Amino acid sequence: MKSSFSYKFLWVLATIMLVSLGINAQQKKTIYILATGGTIAGQGATEVTAGYKAGAISVNELLKAVPEIKDIAFIKAEQVANIGSQDMNDDVWLKLSKRVNELLSQSDVAGIVITHGTDTQEETAYFLNLTVKSEKPVILVGSMRPSTAISADGPRNIYNAVATAVATESIGRGVMVVMDDKILGADDLAKTNTLSVGTFQNPNYGPLGIVYNGKPIFTRQTLKRHTSNSEFDVRALDKLPRVEIILSYSNATDLFVDAAVKAHVKGIVTAGVGNGNITTALQDALAKAVKNHGIAVVRSSRIMTGPTAQWDEVADDQYGFAASWFNNPYRSRVLLMLALTKTNDYKQIQRMFSEY
Repeated sequence: MKSSFSYKFLWVLATIMLVSLGINAQQKKTIYILATGGTIAGQGATEVTAGYKAGAISVNELLKAVPEIKDIAFIKAEQVANIGSQDMNDDVWLKLSKRVNELLSQSDVAGIVITHGTDTQEETAYFLNLTVKSEKPVILVGSMRPSTAISADGPRNIYNAVATAVATESIGRGVMVVMDDKILGADDLAKTNTLSVGTFQNPNYGPLGIVYNGKPIFTRQTLKRHTSNSEFDVRALDKLPRVEIILSYSNATDLFVDAAVKAHVKGIVTAGVGNGNITTALQDALAKAVKNHGIAVVRSSRIMTGPTAQWDEVADDQYGFAASWFNNPYRSRVLLMLALTKTNDYKQIQRMFSEY
């Protein structure tokens, strides 16, 4: 009798465990990790040296440092690129955007985490924020210390990024960056320090939230158009219009405007002084570029916070310029590139800079 009871008890216990495992398996969501390289995949000569090679290890090697993510999601990984993000380019952007859209169209994929170098992370995040056609979470993550460093920040950032990607609360918030326990919106992203692990900020609007004990806590909702509400679509494109950034400073001349015109660029963004102001020589050269060559011009500012506003010291309507409002020169370049896939009308471009 005891033996029969023991077998029945063990059978019931095993059944409960199997059912429990099945339920837990069903609860876990599938997250794709797309790797592009960067410091987070960097490798140094020692654990304490400053020098390292970005993008030196594969995504599978990188994820070995974060085995805990398998407890919160089914992880699938792909290597899209393996470069330092200073070498990020239009080809990788288009490839990445198309792959993200392709994956998110699958019902079994709940979100995407993208490992990325920090140098141009704000530009890639904003590009995806305007070209991803899904409300599912897309999270960019990087690190300021290579994978081989003492106290490398990559593993914690990756765990927090996956935890944010699987959270229902993350749906519909646009593309985000998760680093240093902060959740940051692509709408106002800036790298603010060359070395600090807390380098990324939303300097105008403040962070979207924080990650605490592996759980995202949101405190802000972006009001800018993004992702599924964006009018931009690059899925059929294999090339983007060329847009250059020209800096204004004391005694700035028409030199770089003339070079841009000769290079047949489609657009120019100015990183102006103060409220996007530019020297008279630069302003006159840009006005000619608009009138004689049909080049689109957007004024932005080299100052990190505050808007570059219309109707201030520069008569934008007179010259056919658009003002960037809260977009810095780098995000302005991204938005102008995408705007030029649809129109060259400065009034329509100005509308876009007011909405995105």
